[in-house]
Order: sequence, then C-alpha cells, then structure tokens
Amino acid sequence: MVKSSIAAPLCAAVLLGLAAGPGRAASPYDGVWSVLVVTDQGSCDRGYRYSLRIKNGRVFYNGQADFDISGQVSAGGAVQVRITRGRQGASGSGRLTPSSGSGRWSGASPETKCSGHWEAERRAAN
Repeated sequence: MVKSSIAAPLCAAVLLGLAAGPGRAASPYDGVWSVLVVTDQGSCDRGYRYSLRIKNGRVFYNGQADFDISGQVSAGGAVQVRITRGRQGASGSGRLTPSSGSGRWSGASPETKCSGHWEAERRAAN
C-alpha cells in the first residue's frame, strides 16, 4: 500500500529530490529544509513532516530509508522527483526558491492511489 511506506518519504523527496553529478557546485538550495507533505485524496496517511539536508544539489534523508529517490531541480528551481519502494511508486513536481517551495505529488500501487501537495521551508543554509 502507499499508506505510510511510500507516501512518507515521498513528501520529503517531492520537495527536495535532486540528481547531481560528481563535483557539482553548491546550489542555492543547499541547507536544512522542513518539508510538510499532505494527502488530499486517497487513503494514505494525512500528513508527514520531515527534516532534510541538501548538499551540493543532492538531497539527504535524515532517517532509515528503504526506498530509491531520483530527480532533479533546474537552475530556476523547478523540481521533478520519482520515488520507488518495491512495487510502489510516487512522483512529484513543484518549485523551490532559496527559502521555500511547494508543489503536488501523486502515488499509485496496485492497492491504493493517493495524491496531495507539499510545502517546504528552509531552516538553515549550508
């Protein structure tokens, strides 16, 4: 099910999922972020809040993770993210500024379909 197993890390990933190659310079999005992910439709848990760190354009989840995150943010702050865990998957998009961000996410597994929105706030710069 999408419930808490994939939707929870998605919230964090949707906001800050970045793909960066080796040696990528620091981005204006580097730092510590607080991310709130809310389910608007479906039977997933209602909401989650996560603390994440971005360093050199890459996102780091501060917890145990048994999921894969891939995605990128453009120089202008457009975010595209995909997260998978087994047969479950979710994707999200939105926009970051150096201090905040927001967007939409959706997930689907054979058992559950959910969607919602996310909001982020930068807590500290690197």
